[in-house]
Amino acid sequence: MTGRPASPHNLTGAEEPVVFVVDDDASMRDALSNLFRSVGLRVEVFGSAHEFLQSTLPNVASCLILDIRLPRLSGLDFQAELAKADIHIPIIFMTGHGDIPMTVRAMKAGAVDFLTKPFRDQDMLDAVTTAIERDRVSRNEARALSGLHARFATLTPREREVMALVTTGLMNKQIAAEIGIAEITVKIHRGHIMRKMAAKSLPDLVRMAEMLGIKPASGGPQT
Repeated sequence: MTGRPASPHNLTGAEEPVVFVVDDDASMRDALSNLFRSVGLRVEVFGSAHEFLQSTLPNVASCLILDIRLPRLSGLDFQAELAKADIHIPIIFMTGHGDIPMTVRAMKAGAVDFLTKPFRDQDMLDAVTTAIERDRVSRNEARALSGLHARFATLTPREREVMALVTTGLMNKQIAAEIGIAEITVKIHRGHIMRKMAAKSLPDLVRMAEMLGIKPASGGPQT
């Protein structure tokens, strides 16, 4: 690795991110550990894919630096195994024997970058910055969606039905006629829905319905 390391300005936050390194080359593990620690990043290293799978992963933004050629299980196969195990972590591949088919397969499977050894320290740090930020955004979106599901679960069946119709743009009078209740009752339900969902406006509620996959036919999230 060559080049001048720079501080990863985009990686600050309440939760300390972690970089995982999986490589059977001890010298490479040491070099990467020193690089990441020199810019204040937490790093954990493993000599094999098996070691990584046996570890307990912290619930923080993270990324995985993965050698393409590992003993017993290749980096590309390990990428596929992680996907099957529903472990979603941004991956940066590194190799001394990279070729175009490998790169295409890795990137199509969601890899953030593919670095050929020897690579510049700055290129690795840039890739890590991108990967951790991608994971941070993904985690934030997952938390937001989880919160939406929790709030949606507090709605009564009738409120869910009304929410599904409200978010299609129907007026209270139309909703009342659609489901056979009084217009004033629709207004009451709308008030309850806005409060329970913590929606600031109708467009806000519409955005929530889209995230949940709500459709009038069922009045609930589509799975």
